[in-house]
Amino acid sequence: MKHLGELLQTQDWKKEKHVPVIDCPDSVKSGEKFQVTVTVGKEIAHPNTTEHHIRWVQVFFHPEGEKYAHQLANCEFTAHGESAAGPNQGPAYTDHSVTVSVALTKPGTVVAVNLCNIHGLWESSKDISVA
Repeated sequence: MKHLGELLQTQDWKKEKHVPVIDCPDSVKSGEKFQVTVTVGKEIAHPNTTEHHIRWVQVFFHPEGEKYAHQLANCEFTAHGESAAGPNQGPAYTDHSVTVSVALTKPGTVVAVNLCNIHGLWESSKDISVA
């Protein structure tokens, strides 16, 4: 039996279009809000078509020294050009990028996971210190 962690793929986001890129400060002040932006296909564009797209992005925070992570955001992208007229004929496309406002009181790691409908689950992480 496989565990979910065994299915998560990761690589250098500058060479692989599926890897979620986390943009946020390296250090923040305790309790002060800041923005975390996760983008898929930042360096190499990922397709956004009916046939090949990013379905969702989830963002987590794992506080240093603690066992469990906390979910910060869950964003589903549901418009990929689908239409009764046929694939990629629709009037709307959602971009696979999400920004969430966060306040932390402990240092830890932000983790982003996304799902490509063809190429599976992808993950990246970024450590954040708290002053």
